[in-house]
Amino acid sequence: MINSMTGFASREKDVPHLGKVSVEIRSSNHKFLEIVTHLPEGFLSLEDNIKKEIESQVKRGRITCVVSLVRTPKSNISINRQLVKEYIHTLREIKEQFHLEDGINLGVLINLPGVLSLGEAGIDKKDIWPHLSALIKQAVLELARARQKEGRALFSFLRKRAFNLKRHIKQIKMRFKKVSQIKAGRINNDEERISFLKDTDITEEIERLTFHISNFIRKMNKNSPVGKELDFIAQEMQREANTIGAKSFDALISGRVIEIKSQIEKMREQLQNIE
Repeated sequence: MINSMTGFASREKDVPHLGKVSVEIRSSNHKFLEIVTHLPEGFLSLEDNIKKEIESQVKRGRITCVVSLVRTPKSNISINRQLVKEYIHTLREIKEQFHLEDGINLGVLINLPGVLSLGEAGIDKKDIWPHLSALIKQAVLELARARQKEGRALFSFLRKRAFNLKRHIKQIKMRFKKVSQIKAGRINNDEERISFLKDTDITEEIERLTFHISNFIRKMNKNSPVGKELDFIAQEMQREANTIGAKSFDALISGRVIEIKSQIEKMREQLQNIE
């Protein structure tokens, strides 16, 4: 069954001692597989791991993965030990110079500017990866399901039009057999008759177009990325339809060809969205 290349998925989780981690994955049309990541500052080292998780489920399309982290407020108390030493040295000098009796105590030191500071706790990437990996896997599976769902809709659309093409081809084949005999019978000159039959014969084009349509339907049922193959087959279908139209001498056949070309064009538009 074919898959679409467009989809969206998101997952989030509150991780103890870290904060809320959220993952958003969007996919759109692209000739190849291209993965773009937007990660929190300092998380570039996780990019390759994230891409591997995505590549395990997605084979084609432009994938944008956004990872966000809202950290849980958590502070560390840091002591500027060098500054404390300088304060003690200076206080002792003041005490000796001015013959002060008061000693240096902890209460005095901790209230001096710059001795104590509150800093945000750092995050170890090893701690967050197991949680982030699980979220990425869940989001990628959700994205795959979304692409499969849209793929089923595209499958129905394309299958319906492929069978419509078969119906038009059948009508053209019957019509051509009838009108070519009538037209040829009205030509008295044998050489002109032979030339007419040769120049207007669309038997081979009809056979090739019929084969391409059947091949198109068969490829649609494969459980692998077939978007590029289907688009190539549709190009061949369009080429045969153009040749039939160029050789046509009958208004009804020309009308059918116009409808066939219109249907193929609509199919090719949708094929750009297939993995």
